[in-house]
Amino acid sequence: MPLKASLMKIQKCRNYHANVVVQGADMGEAKRIALKMGHDRGLTYINGYDHPHIMSGQGTIGLEIIEQVSDIDAVVVPVGGGGLIAGVATAIKNLSPNTKIIGVESEKCPSFTRALENKGPVFVANQETLADGLAVPQVGYNAYATTVPLLDKMIVVKEEWIALAILRLVELEKCVVEGAGAAGLAAIMAGHLNEFIGKRVVLLICGGNIDTTMFGKCLERGMAAEGRLQRFTVTVSDGPGGVAKLCNLLASLGVSIKDIMHERAFIRDIHHVEVKVICETRDWEHSKEMRKVLQETYSKVHFYDMPMAIAE
Repeated sequence: MPLKASLMKIQKCRNYHANVVVQGADMGEAKRIALKMGHDRGLTYINGYDHPHIMSGQGTIGLEIIEQVSDIDAVVVPVGGGGLIAGVATAIKNLSPNTKIIGVESEKCPSFTRALENKGPVFVANQETLADGLAVPQVGYNAYATTVPLLDKMIVVKEEWIALAILRLVELEKCVVEGAGAAGLAAIMAGHLNEFIGKRVVLLICGGNIDTTMFGKCLERGMAAEGRLQRFTVTVSDGPGGVAKLCNLLASLGVSIKDIMHERAFIRDIHHVEVKVICETRDWEHSKEMRKVLQETYSKVHFYDMPMAIAE
């Protein structure tokens, strides 16, 4: 596994008595190290997403979907190396030819999309992503050749939507899901699948191995993307009650302060203090109300990281 691998994934594999070697900056480098180890030790290398038997095993998910759900209009599958969608698409299309197969990738690792543009697998330098399970720099050749004739649509989603999907699954479904598993819901929430509104769509929630620290970051990023977590600086009077007035104003609006910091040294006016606030609101409309009141009350207020206006 690469150095970026989730600690939970590493530990779970070790709990199954696997000898986990953590080396390489990404999946591509880790694969090259594994191939060399296999060659040096006379061991057989089995590709985790491109071996035909692996793809066949993953295809049993498609069989279970057909057994459990009738009249399916579309199946949405997260895509990394391509093995999962290859197996699922093969099963689904053979048993339900009219069902659409939709693939979803993160914008940070769009390996399959680049392969489609290139008419074949091509190396793509991956960036840090919430969906570490999809961070494969080059899709498998077998997976690509198997999937392309069966694929109806490939979608690339922004990281903010993946974070928001993780948050939604926790809040509404009480389900802890890693970034890769939330990609399908992210595609729907981002409006990429509006043609299926009112139809029967199956999402593959294909992973819950997310570190506690990363999970917390994803929830906060999801809240920020939705406008529920806000960050701003405001210049207030440095006299008695200046900061208290700000806190009371936010409290009267029903806003919860998560963090607050004062800055005096780098402000020219010695009679004022700059206050940096991170706070939580109910939703995007509540955030807009808070912004409006602050701008009407203070002459110097600046908001950071304008969130996606989901409500709009």
